[in-house]
Amino acid sequence: MRKLARLPLVAALAPVLAFAAVTYPATKAVEHTDDYHGTKVADPYRWLEDVDAADTKAWVGAQNDTTFGFLKNLPRREAIKQRLTELVNYPRFSLPRKEGGRYFYTFNSGLQNQSPLYVKDSLAAEGRLLLDPNTLAKDGTVALANTSPSPDGKWLGYALATAGSDWNEFRVLDLATGRDTADVIKWVKFSGFSWTKDGKGFFYSRYPEPRREGNQVFSDLANQKIYYHRIGTAQTDDLLVYERPDEPKWGLGGSVTEDGRYLIIRVSQGTDTRHRLHYLDLKDPQRPQVQGEVVRLIDVLEAQYAVIGNSGPVLYVDTDLDATRHRIIAIDLGHPDRANWRTLVPESKNVMESTAMIGGKFVVNYLQDARSRLSVYALDGSPVRDIELPGVGTVGGFTGREDEPELFFSYTSFVYPTTSFRHDLASGRTEVYQAPKVAFDPNIYETRQVFCASKDGTKVPMFITARKGLKLDGSHPTLLYAYGGFNISMKPTFSTSNLAWLEFGGVYAQASLRGGGEYGKEWHLAGTRDHKQNVFDDFIAAGDYLVSEKYTAHDKLVISGGSNGGLLVGAVVNQRPDLARVAFPAVGVMDMMRFQKFTIGWAWASDYGSSDEPAMAKYLLGYSPVHNVKRGVTYPAIMVTTGDHDDRVHPGHSFKYAAALQAANPANPSPLLIRIETNAGHGAGKPIAKIIEETADKFAFALHFTGTGAN
Repeated sequence: MRKLARLPLVAALAPVLAFAAVTYPATKAVEHTDDYHGTKVADPYRWLEDVDAADTKAWVGAQNDTTFGFLKNLPRREAIKQRLTELVNYPRFSLPRKEGGRYFYTFNSGLQNQSPLYVKDSLAAEGRLLLDPNTLAKDGTVALANTSPSPDGKWLGYALATAGSDWNEFRVLDLATGRDTADVIKWVKFSGFSWTKDGKGFFYSRYPEPRREGNQVFSDLANQKIYYHRIGTAQTDDLLVYERPDEPKWGLGGSVTEDGRYLIIRVSQGTDTRHRLHYLDLKDPQRPQVQGEVVRLIDVLEAQYAVIGNSGPVLYVDTDLDATRHRIIAIDLGHPDRANWRTLVPESKNVMESTAMIGGKFVVNYLQDARSRLSVYALDGSPVRDIELPGVGTVGGFTGREDEPELFFSYTSFVYPTTSFRHDLASGRTEVYQAPKVAFDPNIYETRQVFCASKDGTKVPMFITARKGLKLDGSHPTLLYAYGGFNISMKPTFSTSNLAWLEFGGVYAQASLRGGGEYGKEWHLAGTRDHKQNVFDDFIAAGDYLVSEKYTAHDKLVISGGSNGGLLVGAVVNQRPDLARVAFPAVGVMDMMRFQKFTIGWAWASDYGSSDEPAMAKYLLGYSPVHNVKRGVTYPAIMVTTGDHDDRVHPGHSFKYAAALQAANPANPSPLLIRIETNAGHGAGKPIAKIIEETADKFAFALHFTGTGAN
């Protein structure tokens, strides 16, 4: 690899380049007030929730004209874009998945907007192109959201998502001819394919077709049902397998065990980590009975249950019941009483983040202080071995079959590109399967893990990546990223975007806040509902730590987060506007009083609570970013980002937040901008070209306002 010279920076105390004051587009305010259990709350920008209205579209256009007019003049933008393009231009493979004796995987040659799907007959064989989503839209906005080969190797089910939407359209490819069949399934969200063993059809979950009036992309979601589709038939002929009209907000997802005997039905309530567990006995795998009586094996919402495999009627289940960091238990369907449940792999001090049954063994990915440890157990729970990893990093996933000893897993870290490994569970041998080559020198960087004390004394882990020998003098622009919610763990991950930030002289810090899953159920719950302030306090503590330890200074700190992390940044900017010089709240949940009114927003009440609850309404109003924007306070330079087709977090959240910022502080010393990506959604499936453009805009903006953007 070529060694890169250190990119030049201006002196630490160099002033920020002068810029003309930003004149924001006019945003009308309307007289609208809501009553939340006796508390009157104004909502002057309610009209911006109607994203298809002519005045909203005009507002979006005017805001983008202002934002892009500012960004195009930033001096380092083109250099950053060029370097980002160079860095991302390397071959990337997904983990292979074996079905029907063949291996399926995605491969991106470097700058392809979407990753095409390939198949090979053996690991040594040449791959053959099956599907190239780049041919489906000129701007690369149609993505492969999911792929699923049938067990007999005859068919490939695949899902397409357009413009970043969560809505999927399912199709089927004939693997013998390479052509699509006539099978088309619509109105699918949050579902995969699950084939019956005979390969004649698959189970899937869908919602009723949305009402024709209004924007169907943003329609409310209720009454998800499980259907069975037989290849060669119309969707209107699909068999209804399971529904719960008495519980319209329940989520229903089905997956067939590898032996083809059972359809396991996971019943969820929003984003609550707890589940009910039901099943349908398909009887004969070669002639499955796809309709029948669904058995409610676990019909109480008390814990998380995930079936990871089975041996005949014995299900192996990953659960946090009586084990906040998870354990593996066995449930015999012939004797399902709880008294007969057996613990196989007990809870340990580390969290079981993910588990699988591969090659007749349990493979367990543990989290130890937010970094991975991979272990193997026999089916009786006895330890077999730990699989050695290259260093302090993350196992991003693993694939394999229950009846074969071949295990594939990926490993990554902040300066270790995602690499695929093959492990033989019989011999214990591990080898690199596919390793990417990225044009950078990893030896000039190092990652440290530190622990900072939050407001209540809780120790919060944080990874800090920077050049070796970094002088701790407070002069370095530092990007602090976090999430803090929904049991999602922040772990070491390779990113060419973050690498570019390092090359341009920055420090990258990633904090693991409460609300995530790094330390199990208790850590998650400590950042939910009326404990949400803990998340903000943790993030503030992380920022203050970086300053106190002289990695950076407050006027060189950049804070960033997306989705729930966008809420995090918005709330922290209101509470501590002096914490950072630059803030990037992306696709954030900004109106905490109304989030449950849009698309899947109601499902987040398990983490947030809801304004429908009197006590929670008061608590949510206390930190809701839209409602706590301050007048007469100096805010950092802010660039809100969202997509106009985001049907996960409605774009109205970001629109209203940006409007409130600009109205309250039209003369703020730094700009308060919103960058709205058109024909884009929440982030999944975003074309590479759009990712490069947005990242270049953000980094140029950040370097400019931290005083390091002059050359």
